[in-house]
Amino acid sequence: MIGVIAELPIKEGKQADFEAMAKDLIAQIKANEPGCLMYELHRKHGSETDYVMVEKYADEAALAAHGKSDHFKAAQPAFGECLAGRPTITRMDQIL
Repeated sequence: MIGVIAELPIKEGKQADFEAMAKDLIAQIKANEPGCLMYELHRKHGSETDYVMVEKYADEAALAAHGKSDHFKAAQPAFGECLAGRPTITRMDQIL
């Protein structure tokens, strides 16, 4: 299994827009990506603008399919408008 943590700094005042877009994207992922086992949005405790997407994929093919999906690619420009800086993406290989 493959885990991904995406740390997403969001512009002040764009949080509601970002959360609404994330809700729509997550629904599309759950409906169309059986290899995506988890896709959750969190906000760092004590912060109003620092978000974390927690993702889990069955295998390399599922992760690749996610990145190539029409719904993921279509969401990128709107998500980009909400970002206050460059996201930090950490990929992890599950051990236990």
